[in-house]
Amino acid sequence: MTIDWLYFTPWTSLAGGLLIGAAAALLILLNGRIAGISGIVGGLLRAPRADRRWRLAFLAGLLLAAPLWRGMAPLPAAHPVAGGAALVLAGLLVGFGTRLGAGCTSGHGVCGLARLSPRSLAAAVTFMLAGAVTVFVLRHLVGG
Repeated sequence: MTIDWLYFTPWTSLAGGLLIGAAAALLILLNGRIAGISGIVGGLLRAPRADRRWRLAFLAGLLLAAPLWRGMAPLPAAHPVAGGAALVLAGLLVGFGTRLGAGCTSGHGVCGLARLSPRSLAAAVTFMLAGAVTVFVLRHLVGG
């Protein structure tokens, strides 16, 4: 394994992780809700009107954060190596996986593990292993 030092950003990654953890903690402390994005988005259509407001406010903040940050500092450049069809397929798999697993990486990985949920541990271990297997297959068997 080699580290791509050109794109290695440990301090901004650490700061981003701290902000995600702070946001999840604030949402559960102040609102009693889990900051799982798939659950927040998935509940938008079925939730009562009062429940929709906090979901929309959270999503608005999530969507506005990148443009606001871009005004203060440059965003790291994205370097996708896959084509558009592969990215759409990957997005669909993530969407189906989050519905099947009753939560996404943020919900299970950040909030569920912090709450010592066995279901979240199983989900987080599963998606970490799936990611490792995917990288191995793409790099060593397919030759990507």
